Order: sequence, then structure tokens, then C-alpha cells
Amino acid sequence: MAAREEERGKAKRKKMMGKEMDGMWPRIKAKKDLQINRLKGTHLFTAQVPNFFTAAEAKAFVDAAEAIGFAHQGSQGPAKGEAYRDNDRISVSDPVLAENIWESGLKSMFDDIELRGKIAVGLNPNIRFYRYKVGQRFGCHIDESVNLGEGRRTQYTLLIYLSGDLCSKTRHGLDKTQDSSIHSLVGGETVFYDERKGIVAEVAPMVGMALLHIHGGRCMLHEARAVTKNVKYVLRSDVVFA
Repeated sequence: MAAREEERGKAKRKKMMGKEMDGMWPRIKAKKDLQINRLKGTHLFTAQVPNFFTAAEAKAFVDAAEAIGFAHQGSQGPAKGEAYRDNDRISVSDPVLAENIWESGLKSMFDDIELRGKIAVGLNPNIRFYRYKVGQRFGCHIDESVNLGEGRRTQYTLLIYLSGDLCSKTRHGLDKTQDSSIHSLVGGETVFYDERKGIVAEVAPMVGMALLHIHGGRCMLHEARAVTKNVKYVLRSDVVFA
């Protein structure tokens, strides 16, 4: 019985992967007066209003992702030259969803950012959802830049936390706190390191918060710490420059 259920789940994911699924995603409200919180001297910043996604939007994305079904993703680990990875993942190609997220507020955040004469033009339509259960983590790694053709290349990683605290515990220059005693997730911080492995920033998941950091050749080494209570959900895409 369990084997048949797993096979049906795999077939469902295979059918959905690589297809646009406009209509199954929640509607995203346009966000105004985004609070952009930059870490001086880096290309790392968060976006809150106080949430880039509302709590309702975040939950709706979690529900949609769970309806699709996650597949486990691991790695061979450092002994084989790979970062340690243990999480569950979904990948969908959806240009409509990518555009909706971009136009809901991200676009204005990149108005004054230019890289080698290139400007931000949108999000990578490859949308990924990550799920981390208790004990799961993603070891130290860097995110590669992806050439999408026609002069377009990804330059920033976008992470939108779909679960987490209702108040931020971000440290090292990224403090933004709300008055709340509700802590729905323990662990799962995104931690950035400098070249000497000193901690540059620790970003605790906050429901609906967007985290952006440059990737490719200038990407900081970073990791996703192990979750110790409840489940961490993240939406991932990339900012494209051209």
C-alpha cells in the first residue's frame, strides 16, 4: 500500500514538474512601503512590510506545495566534494508565478542596483519549494549563477520564508523585531560566513520575509542550519539581470 502511494506521488510530481500551474497558486497582493534592510558592505538584504508575503499568502503556498508533493533531495556530502544536503524539494517552471512575485514588490527593490551594466529584469521561472523537517539541514555552500540565454543571467538568490517565527531574531546588522511571543519554528537559520569562516549574518526564518543575496562569483559561503522544532518551508527563485 505504501509503495503504491509513493508511486502515485511520483507520478503526480512528474506530471506537474516543468508545467505552468497558474490558478493553483494564491493571489499575491502588491506590497507598498517595503522595509529594505541592508547589511553594510555586502549584497545581502531582507524585505519586510513587515512581511513580503502575508501570513495567509505564506500558508496558502505551503498548502499548494504539499498538494503537489515533495521529493527528498540529498547529496554525497563533503567527502565526495558536495555540500551536505538533506531536505525535501519541489521544482516547477512557471513564468506567470515568477512575474506575479516580481511585480508584487521585488521589482522596485532593484531600481538602484546595476551589475556590470546589467539591470534586474525579473525572476527565474524555475520556482523551487524546500521543506526541512526536524534534523534536516543544508551544509555550507555557494549558489551558482545560471545562464538563461539571450544575455540573461541570474545574479541574486531569492528566499521567501513560508514558515518561521512571527518575530525576527536576525543578528549582525539585520535586526527587525515585531511584538510577538509566538515562535512556530526553532532552528533553520540561514547563516552567512566571510572568507575566514567568521559569521557575517544569521537570519532566522520569519513568516513571509524575503531574503536576497548575490550569488555566483561573489556569493558568500552560507548554510541552512538544522531545524530542531516544527517544519521550515521556503520558496526559492533567482533575480535575473540582462
